[in-house]
Amino acid sequence: MSRTWRPFVCGLCLLSLASEMPDPARAHGTGVSQATHQARPSVWQPSPGHVQLAIWPGPVPDALPNPKPETLGPPAGREWWPRANDVSRPTMTVYAPKGRNTGAAILVFPGGGYQMLAMDLEGTEICNWLTSRGITCILLKYRVPDSGPTWKDEHRYYPKVQTALQDAQRTIGLVRRHAARYKVDPHRIGVIGFSAGGHLVAAVSTHFTRTYMPVDDADRESCRPDFAMAVYPGHLWIHEDEDPATRDDTELGLRPDIRVTSDTPPTFLVQAEDDRVDGVEQSLAYYVALKKAGVPTEMHLYAQGGHAFGLRSPRLPVGRWPLLAEQWLHAIGVLGLHR
Repeated sequence: MSRTWRPFVCGLCLLSLASEMPDPARAHGTGVSQATHQARPSVWQPSPGHVQLAIWPGPVPDALPNPKPETLGPPAGREWWPRANDVSRPTMTVYAPKGRNTGAAILVFPGGGYQMLAMDLEGTEICNWLTSRGITCILLKYRVPDSGPTWKDEHRYYPKVQTALQDAQRTIGLVRRHAARYKVDPHRIGVIGFSAGGHLVAAVSTHFTRTYMPVDDADRESCRPDFAMAVYPGHLWIHEDEDPATRDDTELGLRPDIRVTSDTPPTFLVQAEDDRVDGVEQSLAYYVALKKAGVPTEMHLYAQGGHAFGLRSPRLPVGRWPLLAEQWLHAIGVLGLHR
């Protein structure tokens, strides 16, 4: 059935997040006072019983000179929520499945415009959902800022090296290398990401040669995910930075850093048509490229939901996407055949 897609302004991503969206905590009634904020740790920490592990045994590759100290929380005067800022030492935190272990594992990439990381909305909350379904989760606190394509100083900024991609490749290799330790199947390791994390999903789904020098045996393992889920992804559509009044919204090409091939893993896409931060053309462009390459792909578009809905819109149709994602995981054999 043919349909006309209305263009949306795609102010990727941090500046739009700051100007068009409330903090996730304020939007969903989970904020706490600044006084409570002051009593919290200075950097993000997982809940008790979980341990952050450094993903690099020594110096990180392509490290920024004199990075700022890592901090936790929004700028002063804004309602508090656990955003990680200035991450220069990336970590992974493993969340074991609750109840039956299906053997599947999923790396979780929070969003934040490659400037910060939304560690709750697009991190721990996603892990809680997936582990309740018997899936091992690995929450990646990857390097920010400027670790991938971002909006900076009123223009698109591409770093010489996408260090977030290095962190994602490294972590997939680590999980495969230690699959027995984590009690997961090394052939059922996938990724899920949100907003900029959705771009990171596409990047790691299309770059299987490491962009850094191997450091140990984990880097001899494949860094290709076995399946991928991108939720309101950004930084994909080639025309996103052009003037909405004159750009060709019918031309759905991809940014040149994302090169889809038949080796790109099966992919699940979710986006809302009223997303004013990462317009629906982002998912449409990726979907078209995936289908042209013959990659098994499932896409769900919703009229309402905006941006950064995560699991927090249960009253809207978009709130059903996790159920559809679970059905898809059954259908592709990650969780066994759906019945």
